[in-house]
Amino acid sequence: MGVRERIADELKATVHGGDLKLERYAGPPGDPGLFGIAPDSPAWRVHGHPAGMLTGGFAALMLQSLHPLAMAGVDQHSDFRTDPVGRLTRTARFITTTTFGSQQAAREVIDVVRRIHTHVHGTAPDGRLYRADDPQLLTWVHTAEVYSFLTGYQVYAPRGSRLTQAECDTYYAQVAPVAEALGAERVPRTAREVTRYLAGMRPELHVTPAALEAMRFLRGFGRNRRERLVAGLLMNASLGLLPSWARAELGIQRPVLVRAGWDRPLATVVGRGLEWARGPSPIQAAARARLAPGRHQPDLSHPS
Repeated sequence: MGVRERIADELKATVHGGDLKLERYAGPPGDPGLFGIAPDSPAWRVHGHPAGMLTGGFAALMLQSLHPLAMAGVDQHSDFRTDPVGRLTRTARFITTTTFGSQQAAREVIDVVRRIHTHVHGTAPDGRLYRADDPQLLTWVHTAEVYSFLTGYQVYAPRGSRLTQAECDTYYAQVAPVAEALGAERVPRTAREVTRYLAGMRPELHVTPAALEAMRFLRGFGRNRRERLVAGLLMNASLGLLPSWARAELGIQRPVLVRAGWDRPLATVVGRGLEWARGPSPIQAAARARLAPGRHQPDLSHPS
């Protein structure tokens, strides 16, 4: 097995659990997906970009951790400490399925998450009660996530592929129904609304011991030395995606010259290497074939 194949297999194992489950994306023929998002739309472009999604994913976890109630739920209920790769796989599968999958596959993963949320509740260290199915918490988690994904894409996608202002608004509008299907309310649907929402949330956000522990855990993410090296480079790059106030709240002191002159170039190289190893996305190929009946359907007996 060559270098390219080894990197591709490791990427697939880390992000997708080793099985892409292409049947979620390949049929039935003509199925428009849950929200009828077209190929090459902003949501497809953002969610199909490895470097943007990986750096954006790390940034999203750090930004989300600043909400004490959201972080309490993760700290008390998540298995991220014992099975971090499993959590990454489940998150990636949810995003890819709701973006590229069939209507039935998307509804199934949404229903699974909704059922899990009903069991996630408790008392935060500050004495406040929380529930994972709280519409306000769901809106926070979603908005912090998609803001980070889009920021990662805008930084690491080739200049000619980056979204225009109108396309950024389209992206937020396309992904909002996923949050609403989970139970979120008053979800921002434009870049201006997201900016206003984040500014309005700032008084509720502050770092907690659990958030700092999660930060330390993220810095050591990876099952082996090579994974930890790549994850460390992407983690450093993700710091530059955070709003300046979030970095200050988390106590991150990484000079702008280091972020721009070291972290970003390294992450760009890593991202291009991952794209080279992966090649054309089998998930997107399966989804495109489903959306265009008559095109050659992928062989699902040996997913790759």
